[in-house]
Amino acid sequence: MSDKSHMCLLGLILLSALLSGSSGVDETHVFCSSGEDVRLSCNNALLGCTSTTWLYYRQSAAVGLIELGIKKNNIERHERLSLGSDCSLNIKKVTKEDRGYYTCRQYVNGKGEQQGTDVRVYLHVLHVSSSSSQSEIRSGRSVTLSCQLYYDRVSCDTLVGSEGIDLIWVNQAGVNLQPDSRFQISSSGQCIRSLTTTLLNEDHNREWRCQVKQRNQLKTSATYTVKYPTETKTASPVTSSKSTAAPTQPDAAGLLIRVIVIIVEIAVFAAPTVILLQIICVRRAGRKNSHHQKEIEMSTVLQ
Repeated sequence: MSDKSHMCLLGLILLSALLSGSSGVDETHVFCSSGEDVRLSCNNALLGCTSTTWLYYRQSAAVGLIELGIKKNNIERHERLSLGSDCSLNIKKVTKEDRGYYTCRQYVNGKGEQQGTDVRVYLHVLHVSSSSSQSEIRSGRSVTLSCQLYYDRVSCDTLVGSEGIDLIWVNQAGVNLQPDSRFQISSSGQCIRSLTTTLLNEDHNREWRCQVKQRNQLKTSATYTVKYPTETKTASPVTSSKSTAAPTQPDAAGLLIRVIVIIVEIAVFAAPTVILLQIICVRRAGRKNSHHQKEIEMSTVLQ
């Protein structure tokens, strides 16, 4: 009986190994938020990476990204892709469109013979968006933030059921917002979680995060920071000060000109009077001198 049990167990192990080997695929799931850089590992890489080929699958088409260690430049996002020293695929500033699954494959002797099994990496992208425009974000207004996990070639039910994925809204201290009555958390599907609240004055520069957890382990998070529109009160005094300061210069110049004009007018009108006074004084002085001369002459005659 014991021998039969051992034989059954050995048969199950061999069957499991056979089934896993026949699939020829090693699968992993990678989570990142939009705008971040991500690294996709190739577990079966060969030394030098000259045998490494990376393929990207979206819908039903396969696109070559790296071929035998060389990046292909005829693809739309080639400037954001690079091959790491460990043959990993690096993607800069991930977008929602980067979601999907990637395959790392090794070839020996050119493309003739594949070395090992494929490494398949599912890339899931977390993105947070607001229902309000930036100009509408202010105290007293209601705002709804949507957190969505983008995926491809795998269903959300699979992510939630098999992979144990959950989306959670937390504050900047990491406290779950679900129990807080100020926030309304709703779901329109397992991979979309929305947060609705009325903004307060103290919410300016406050952060709320949407986290992706896999079996209670944090995988990635996307942050939304509340930014109220900047006030223009400081700009208006500068404008008004410039506009009020400008007229003072013409007023001062005009006042100086008017003073000069008045002085000139006074000088013009006073000049004839001064000249007339000078003539009168000269004539009087002449008369006095003539009269004095006559007196001298008379006194001389009398003597």
